[in-house]
Amino acid sequence: MKTVAPVSAVIATRNRTASLGRTFDSMFLQEIIPSEVIVVDASDDERTKTLVEGLAAKQSSACAFHWVRAATLGAAAQRNEGVALATQSVIWFFDDDIRFEDNCVSRLCHALQGEPQLGGVNAMITNQRYQSPGGMSRFMFTLMNGRTEKSFAGKVIGPAINLLPEDRDDLPDVVPVEWLNTTCTMYRREALPSPPFDSFYVGYSVMEDVTLSLRVAAAGWKLANVRTARIFHDSQPGDHKSDVAARSEMELINRHYVMTDLLKKRRWSDYGRLAIWELFSVVSASTSPSGRKNLVQLLRGKGRALARLVRPNEGQSSTAHD
Repeated sequence: MKTVAPVSAVIATRNRTASLGRTFDSMFLQEIIPSEVIVVDASDDERTKTLVEGLAAKQSSACAFHWVRAATLGAAAQRNEGVALATQSVIWFFDDDIRFEDNCVSRLCHALQGEPQLGGVNAMITNQRYQSPGGMSRFMFTLMNGRTEKSFAGKVIGPAINLLPEDRDDLPDVVPVEWLNTTCTMYRREALPSPPFDSFYVGYSVMEDVTLSLRVAAAGWKLANVRTARIFHDSQPGDHKSDVAARSEMELINRHYVMTDLLKKRRWSDYGRLAIWELFSVVSASTSPSGRKNLVQLLRGKGRALARLVRPNEGQSSTAHD
């Protein structure tokens, strides 16, 4: 017998019916399932709608399924649409291409319930997590942060550089962090701004999750990674991944937005750190075969971003949702 939690799951998706189906298969193996699932769909066909309507017909009425045609294409916009329809006290964002390991959902729920000041918790992504940095990366992290740290995991340092949480056996099950991704994250509804995601973010919406969690933290809520709640991120292809220049442009534009508008870092030294970080990122990318292959497009995107930053009245580019 499944336990139904007062949770509204909100999933933004586009043209990933097969992957979404596998994600739901994984979800229904959990001990705890949400009261409702809201799928905001920007697909080019009806296959995802058919999938969700089929699940609604098969599943117990204790877990209600809702399919909604997205009014606006984009991860942030679609999630906002879903939250507007949600009825439960906990909002659960997760991607359409993840697999839940045993007890993942119950551990997230229990962590959130166990600490009243926790505004949000996220799962450990087993194939995307903080790795102990090498000498050069540690030097860069220290330079960006302005001081050294025993670990930079889970932090937002310098010009809005967000680092994933780490997974070590000597850490507690619930680890405080400074930001949460939306790959698999639960928020108390009362902790969320309305709407949760800034209208600034369009298309793939790079760093929209950083912005949301920083706003929640700024309101006085704590954030944590539940290290033992684990998922695998089976990242799928998308238009944004094939358009290297568009993603490169968006990364710089959006990082600048977080740095200046949220973190209020607008000194010359902050811009200097941002420039050093972007240069470091380009050099790091060029060390791999795929990075060298895409180097021209990567630089083209950075150039377009710089042009837009000195002409801020131009609109933001849009790429596909991940």
